[in-house]
Amino acid sequence: MFPLRDDNPHFLTPYVTYGIIVLNLLVWAVVQGFGTPAALLNSLCTLGLIPGELLGTLPAGYTTQLGAGLVCVLEGRPAWHTLLTSMFLHGGWMHILSNMWFLWIFGNNVEDSMGHLRFAAFYLLCGLAAAALQMLANPASGVPMVGASGAIGGVMGAYVLLYPRVNVHMLIFLGFFVTTIAVPAYWMLGYWFLVQLLGGFGSLGREGGGVAFWAHVGGFVAGAALLPLFRNPALVARHPYHGWSQGSSGPSWRRLR
Repeated sequence: MFPLRDDNPHFLTPYVTYGIIVLNLLVWAVVQGFGTPAALLNSLCTLGLIPGELLGTLPAGYTTQLGAGLVCVLEGRPAWHTLLTSMFLHGGWMHILSNMWFLWIFGNNVEDSMGHLRFAAFYLLCGLAAAALQMLANPASGVPMVGASGAIGGVMGAYVLLYPRVNVHMLIFLGFFVTTIAVPAYWMLGYWFLVQLLGGFGSLGREGGGVAFWAHVGGFVAGAALLPLFRNPALVARHPYHGWSQGSSGPSWRRLR
């Protein structure tokens, strides 16, 4: 399943959401060279978050083979800046495009509920919480962790509490048959969270790279937990489909504008 759009209007221009997307794309282009092997792998070693290095569970000189002949060699001192820089790096074209698409769909309405500055702080805190849970799950990992998906998981955790019954239009692949359906946000995002949770338990004790499932879980839970501190009730009240009591949205929402 892949989300196409939601039936949820927004009232503020989502400058922070746009800015985060642009910043991620700029980093992908300028720092990571559009995914060319040398630039991509060098960025993972120098700017990616390596749990074993940050927590001091791996010795100086420890090496991690990333492919294409590139080896990450740990310097033996915590690289605290990677907690932030890793949120704006990606491992490939599909990684960055899917992350930015999810942020495009869900970010504007969450920003609409908080205002610009609150949303920016909320996004970064969710990213930090995501990194923290992933490190807790595998503190001795020497594999660089990168991606915006932990912070975006926080956006989705807030979205499902703010607008649980808004319709999300999904693209469904059933073998060679492709169709679209509209499901409530709580169904789509609840399914997404369950997949991450199952993937997280399945990854425990596993070595090597892969999907940072626990980062997704940590971001989602942090987003839901932080929402009461960051939402602006006056901004939320403007939405015709906030909360459970507002009923389900439909394709006719445009008439409300």
